[in-house]
Amino acid sequence: MGIMSTRINPSILTADFANLEHELGRISSADLVHVDVMDNHFVPNLTFGPTMVNRLQQVSPIPLDVHLMIDDADRWAPGYAETGAFSVTFHAEAASDPVALARRLRQIGSRAGIALKPGTYIEPYLELLPEFDQILIMTVEPGFGGQSFMTDMMPKLRRTADAVAASGLDIWLQVDGGVSLDTIGIAAENGANTFVAGSAVFNVGEPEEQIVALRAAAASSAHQH
Repeated sequence: MGIMSTRINPSILTADFANLEHELGRISSADLVHVDVMDNHFVPNLTFGPTMVNRLQQVSPIPLDVHLMIDDADRWAPGYAETGAFSVTFHAEAASDPVALARRLRQIGSRAGIALKPGTYIEPYLELLPEFDQILIMTVEPGFGGQSFMTDMMPKLRRTADAVAASGLDIWLQVDGGVSLDTIGIAAENGANTFVAGSAVFNVGEPEEQIVALRAAAASSAHQH
């Protein structure tokens, strides 16, 4: 795995919501910006909706990696793809027909991602791998930033990574939740190549320096395996 395949996607969940355009400028060396959409139903938190995502799309220097933590994804996810977002990830637990939804997202022009909560098994989705461009293994219960990384998700991540490798498909394997300089290595060792980090980018020193450090930590761990 080359260094180019290590993606760092800072989450704006921990950014300053009153100055998002400025905050996006502080992470312009990142690969994508992770945009957490929460509806106060699927998760016990509320962030923003399509109007805000559309505006972020207009001002962001890097592509949008939209993570929909919302109910009824079948109905709402296509609207986020229509903002021009590079990638739209919906939750397996919130979609009644994940394959049809993923195909719709791709048809609109977005990459299609599927996310799994910690308690959701990956196995039912492994036979559907060609339908997805990204799989997000949550390493916290979704809803809030600043939670601790769940190392017990690593076997699930490894099983997913092995299946993706065997498929030969270019599917990004993402982790989100508690990703920091302390935890990014174990996620990389277990096959993750796309890393969402919030607090570890925005709450320690200069974001650009943190992005460089996270990328290096992930790449060195990935290269050992």
